[in-house]
Amino acid sequence: MHCAYAGTSSQTETEADNINITEHPHDDKARPYLCTVCNKRFTARHSLNMHSKRHTGENWYSCSQCEKRFSCQGSLRIHMNIHKGKYRCTECGRCCDRGSALAIHKRSHSGEKPFECTVCSKRFTTSHHLVRHRRMHSGEKPYKCHVCEKAFSVSSNLHTHMRVHTGDKPYDCPYCGKLFKRNIELKRHVRIHTGATPYSCRHCSQRFTQLNQLKTHLLKSHNDGIWLTCYVCQKKFTASGELKRHFLQHEGVKPYVCSRCPKHFYTVQESKRHQLIHSDYKQFCCGLCSKDFKHKHNVVRHFKKCSVRVRFSDD
Repeated sequence: MHCAYAGTSSQTETEADNINITEHPHDDKARPYLCTVCNKRFTARHSLNMHSKRHTGENWYSCSQCEKRFSCQGSLRIHMNIHKGKYRCTECGRCCDRGSALAIHKRSHSGEKPFECTVCSKRFTTSHHLVRHRRMHSGEKPYKCHVCEKAFSVSSNLHTHMRVHTGDKPYDCPYCGKLFKRNIELKRHVRIHTGATPYSCRHCSQRFTQLNQLKTHLLKSHNDGIWLTCYVCQKKFTASGELKRHFLQHEGVKPYVCSRCPKHFYTVQESKRHQLIHSDYKQFCCGLCSKDFKHKHNVVRHFKKCSVRVRFSDD
């Protein structure tokens, strides 16, 4: 689900003609045409018009085999290769839409990671992932919100951020109705209800609900992977998000301020957890006694004690 496209094509062209021409972060091509919905830039007007269909939903081409829709016939033709099985992985049977996508997918089986970061030596399966990773070292944030000026290192993060201004939460949990801004957040949440553990360790029998849990396990238990090291104090981390939060502590920066009290926080997650202090909302419920809790760790701790009491009472 996309937010509505703001403005007509003529309004968009006027914006593009009058805006200062900036450079794309990865090449030297001028991109003067600006999408006023998501702030993405284009080298040509027809590319902007084609992109705008993603926001309006106009003239979509639907796949006859599944529910996916595309803004141009070319994209639909490429997608149809998935259903034809033209580019099929011989190891797992997954079908890709093009040969380059199949070659990248095969690296998930071979473990090949041909792209290496020159700063920390971490390796990646695609050049795109390496480019995104490098911004963690450089601090580059080329994608800026046109509403609040907040900048992001990844374009998808900007798209998700725009829902802060629109209030759009298009993904809802079929079990409890909780709403989410991103589909990946919904998928992680649903595992709380289903108990699914899709990530398995290749060295032992342990399985995990989240991919980051598996990566942490591989590093700590099997020394499999690359530790991320703070260049200031040499402290090691298993995830880039943990390292970023750690950097803020060295800088002494607490950019997130509570709207109800003077407290500052290093991360948006810390700020959100703090907001519960000012609210009576209790989003976590014990499945055994129906007692409600504000924080997840409290309901987890309670559930362990409650399950023991229930077991003894049954005996």
